[in-house]
Amino acid sequence: MHLECFFFRSFALGNHRLSPRSSAHSVGSRHSLPFLILSFSILGRHLGPCDKMAPPGRRGRALARQRACARTCSGAGGWGGDAQTLPRPQWSPRPWSPSSFLPPSEPGSGGGGAAAVAERAGAGGAQLGSVSGLGAGGGAERPGQPGPDGAGEAMASAELQGKYQKLAQEYSKLRAQNQVLKKGVVDEQANSAALKEQLKMKDQSLRKLQQEMDSLTFRNLQLAKRVELLQDELAVSEPRGKKNKKSGESSSQLSQEQKSVFDEDLQKKIEENERLHIQFFEADEQHKHVEAELRSRLATLEMEAAQHQAVVDGLTRKYMETIEKLQNDKAKLEVKSQTLEKEAKECRLRTEECQLQLKNLHEDLSGRLEESLSIISEKVPFNDTKYSQYNALNVPLHNRRHQLKMRDIAGQALAFVQDLVTALLNFHTYTEQRIQIFPIDSAIDTISPLNQKFSQYLHENASYVRPLEEGMLHLFESITEDTVTVLETTVKLKTFSEHLTSYICFLRKILPYQLKSLEEECESSLCTSALRARNLELSQDMRKMTAVFEKLQTYVGLLALPSTEPDGLLRTNYSSVLTNVGAALHGFHDVMKDISKHYNQKATIEHELPTATQKLITTNDCILSSVVALTNGAGKIASFFSNNVDYFIASLSYGPKAASGFISPLSAECMLQYKKKAAAYMKALRKPLLESVPYEEALANRRVLLSSTESREGLAQQVQQSLEKISKLEQEKEHWMLEAQLAKIKLEKENQRIADKLKSTSIGQGVGPAQENPTGVNAGGQEEASTKAVLEPIHSTSLIGILTRTSDNEVPDVESREDLIKNHYMARIVELTSQLQLADSKSVHFYAECRALSKRLALAEKSKEALTEEMKVAGQNISRLQDELTTTKRSYEDQLSMMSDHLCSMNETLSKQREEIDTLKMSSKRQNEAELEQNLLNTGLLASRLGKQLWRPHPEAHFCAVSNSRRSGGERGMAREALGISTEVGLHLRAG
Repeated sequence: MHLECFFFRSFALGNHRLSPRSSAHSVGSRHSLPFLILSFSILGRHLGPCDKMAPPGRRGRALARQRACARTCSGAGGWGGDAQTLPRPQWSPRPWSPSSFLPPSEPGSGGGGAAAVAERAGAGGAQLGSVSGLGAGGGAERPGQPGPDGAGEAMASAELQGKYQKLAQEYSKLRAQNQVLKKGVVDEQANSAALKEQLKMKDQSLRKLQQEMDSLTFRNLQLAKRVELLQDELAVSEPRGKKNKKSGESSSQLSQEQKSVFDEDLQKKIEENERLHIQFFEADEQHKHVEAELRSRLATLEMEAAQHQAVVDGLTRKYMETIEKLQNDKAKLEVKSQTLEKEAKECRLRTEECQLQLKNLHEDLSGRLEESLSIISEKVPFNDTKYSQYNALNVPLHNRRHQLKMRDIAGQALAFVQDLVTALLNFHTYTEQRIQIFPIDSAIDTISPLNQKFSQYLHENASYVRPLEEGMLHLFESITEDTVTVLETTVKLKTFSEHLTSYICFLRKILPYQLKSLEEECESSLCTSALRARNLELSQDMRKMTAVFEKLQTYVGLLALPSTEPDGLLRTNYSSVLTNVGAALHGFHDVMKDISKHYNQKATIEHELPTATQKLITTNDCILSSVVALTNGAGKIASFFSNNVDYFIASLSYGPKAASGFISPLSAECMLQYKKKAAAYMKALRKPLLESVPYEEALANRRVLLSSTESREGLAQQVQQSLEKISKLEQEKEHWMLEAQLAKIKLEKENQRIADKLKSTSIGQGVGPAQENPTGVNAGGQEEASTKAVLEPIHSTSLIGILTRTSDNEVPDVESREDLIKNHYMARIVELTSQLQLADSKSVHFYAECRALSKRLALAEKSKEALTEEMKVAGQNISRLQDELTTTKRSYEDQLSMMSDHLCSMNETLSKQREEIDTLKMSSKRQNEAELEQNLLNTGLLASRLGKQLWRPHPEAHFCAVSNSRRSGGERGMAREALGISTEVGLHLRAG
């Protein structure tokens, strides 16, 4: 900014040095006027009061211009004030501070806009508006607080509302800042446009000056040539002057006068040329200086504008994404709360229904229990399922569907194992071939002893891999429709486990050699750093592959234990072992995918080596195909086992009494023998039915028989006609067969004739021209050729063109011949130039098309990358949504299980409470009965004592008490009650 003031000062002083009437002054003023306007606009908008432009002294018009610039820069400004009404600033040097660039906050200044922004948009907007120094006021009003949500929202929605309010406040602040920055960017863009226009004008003036310079140099050259000519003429005229002194004196005087005139003219031209050169150089230097400064200023302004715009766009995008994310979260939470409320209502309804069903089931089961207990007590003489050892010998129900499915699954497993065995054989075999080729070809040189041993071991791979297929085949053959397939009966699984163990021993044996072979490849001179990294990755993958096979063999061996050692594996661990087998298969698939990827990269690097042979490339392709087959086979086996693991776990309970009786393979074998005996017994009882024709079929046959007897004659005629047709067709067939044989013979003869003719023509073409040329030429063509050579012109052709040569009698003159040759060559040159121009235009067109295609290709690649990124993001979103779905499902299932457990516990507590109530009722009832009996006993004893005392001395007292009718009503009632109690007690005592 201070450089602009300096340039203004230099322009003013530089223009003052020349006279205003000179052309240089007009050129300088023409150059300085747009620069002054640009300086005023820039200084007025961005600097405010300028403290660095104090005039050093008085220098005439330049000093007046400088003072006017200082007043304009300090008084006018970009702050909305007026240069005429503001007082003249006092020049006093002071240190620079950021506050010197801050706009005033008076109402008349444009800084009030920033103050208003600070009032409406907060402190952040005010600081931004004040620091940028732009006169753009105003801003986004503060958005209102969001309304309260419904009564059913939880604490999460309240926190979300608080976050949303904070974001709204920050968004209002950033919106105000954004408006201020936008206004500043618009101003800077306008300034950059003005600077570009000024730059165009400077370029135009520079071109004009260059044209003038070219014209002056051309004129100077003309004058120099003219001077040389005059000097030559003077040198020629001097000898003549010696002969004629008189005439010479007069001519010398004239020449001296002309020379003086020419010298003066030449001196003036030289001075003018020198002056123009000086002016042009000064103008050119000034223009270059101004242009460089303007370009640097324009670049900085464009960079700042781009940075501001990028910051604004980034903040806007960031906070819009945050707001959208929070809104989406809010909507999801609302939907989730609604769904949870619905599910809670449904759970309440389900609990009520479950309680009703539980009540009904309890009543039903209690009734069935009583009925079954009565039946067992009355009808069952003994319990034949008391001992589990004998219970294991019971023949289970025959489930043919289960056996067919197990056989189908075993068949699929056999096919997958066969594919895997084939891929393993190919992998080991092609690895052996690769060792013989790389890094040292065995056909050229001997390979290392390590690789020889490794190749020898790899050559034995079939003896370890083939038994896997055989063991799986034996296992498949052992699963038939008549057997019962559980782990206790699959004896052949042990054989497969042993074969797998032998193959793992083979892998352990070749693993060190394989690692050492890879290390030897890394130490080779042909190995690059990238190839060395791939070899290290492959060595790690081979270790992982061996470890995965060992883990798989461990679990397969555990599954084979129930058929040989019943105590080796508990039944409760079957499901976990099967799950671990599935996990091991998936791990094997992942390891094979890594091996395929790394080996593909390794093969690509090796193919790019200059020493890569075709044999190595072919072997690498074969290994890659075998690795891909291994990967596909492992993936198929893993997915197959994962799809059927639930069925395997469920089928373990198949057998007598849910397979609880299979405690040893011996009992399982006995059960199978009993099953065969039972099947044979049932087959012996089943009698085959006699073969007979169904009634409907017999009726249909009868109708056909009747219709055939009626139309027998017609059928006989049809048979006769068909026989005649057959005989005719056979005769025609023989005729056409003969015709075909004749045509075949004719075709062979014709082909032979054509072949002979072709051979003869080919031989004749080679010999004919050699025989015909001498005869035709020697016979009678010499005279005609000589006459034609005399009369007709001779034509000669070449790449340049066609020239006509005539005889000596008709030779044209030299000039006409030269004209003809010249015209011919000129026409040829024109033709070649047109062809060259056409080729150039085509090449330019093709180059433009290639550039356009390359741009389109780049855009297509960018769009492809963007689409791939979008696909990745979409896949991540899908996986995330699936994870959320699974988590929600699991949470719902856990909630349902918890609710069901809670219901069960509540039902148990209810049943316990009912039992306690019943026991309390029974105990209270028994206690009341005991108390009543005790009271009765006490009253009976008392009454017996009273009776003894009354009956003994007064036997007739009873009759007297009864017949006494003069007593009162109350005494009679009491007497009656006492009499009744005494009689009852007496009867009880006597009965006792």
